Amino acid sequence: MKSALRNAYYFTLSRYSLNPNPSLLHIVPFISTFPSLPSVLSRNHPFRSPLCATLMTGGDSDSPQTSPSLEKQFEKFRVQLEDSGSLRERIRAVVLEIESATRLMQASLLLVHQSKPIPEVLQKANSQINVLKDLYNKLAEVVRECPGQYYRYHGDWRSETQMVVSLLAFMHWLETGNLLMHTEAEEKLGLNNSDFALDLEDYLVGVCFMSNEMPRYVVNQVTAGDYDCPRNVLKFLTDLHAAFRMLNLRNDFLRKKFDSMKYDLRRVEEVYYDVKIRGLATTGDSVGDQGAQKI
Repeated sequence: MKSALRNAYYFTLSRYSLNPNPSLLHIVPFISTFPSLPSVLSRNHPFRSPLCATLMTGGDSDSPQTSPSLEKQFEKFRVQLEDSGSLRERIRAVVLEIESATRLMQASLLLVHQSKPIPEVLQKANSQINVLKDLYNKLAEVVRECPGQYYRYHGDWRSETQMVVSLLAFMHWLETGNLLMHTEAEEKLGLNNSDFALDLEDYLVGVCFMSNEMPRYVVNQVTAGDYDCPRNVLKFLTDLHAAFRMLNLRNDFLRKKFDSMKYDLRRVEEVYYDVKIRGLATTGDSVGDQGAQKI
């Protein structure tokens, strides 16, 4: 940089001086005493931006403060979110108890696939119905603390309720051979109040879950020597499938579960025809044949 300043100074002197070739000895002392640019910036003229200066001096004393109305609104939001979280935790605690009782009922019903006497199996499973009824009443009391918010928290117990309905429907079919109606399911669970009832889609999904157990039940019953079971189950599933076809279902989870019922029906049909071809089914009853023709 010194050489650049020296050349510039020499060019100026050579242009305006009377002596066109001044000696460099006169220039060197001046150049040696001329400070460099970085040293000038660092020692005599430190660079500071206006923003940096403002931050170092503590900022503007007239900076805007939080609006009282805005602070009040978000304080209200904070209280609402904390209350909602607390309520959801209480709901979840009850749902865990429902899930535990459902597992006990399901474990009892699995014995029906081992050719255990149906009355014995149902007696053990029915002991959990009163437990579930008390738990759903407890759940309803918690949800009523937040009126009009049923479907806001409904997802916290939806899947558990669908499983409960499927087990109750299967038990009811084992006892009567008929489908458990929506009102009957509500009565068993104590959900006949307008503010806390059994959701319709939960009931329908539970019925679809119940149909998934039918093919396994049929195969095990035939293995145990009950050759009339496939015909009875085929008629039941055929009527149930025809009833579901009356509904205009969207392309959602319920629609997918309804589509799975078609495959359950086909598996039962195959078992029935296999028994029929071997001449093991009771003759003189064409109910199963009529049901198969409706598919």
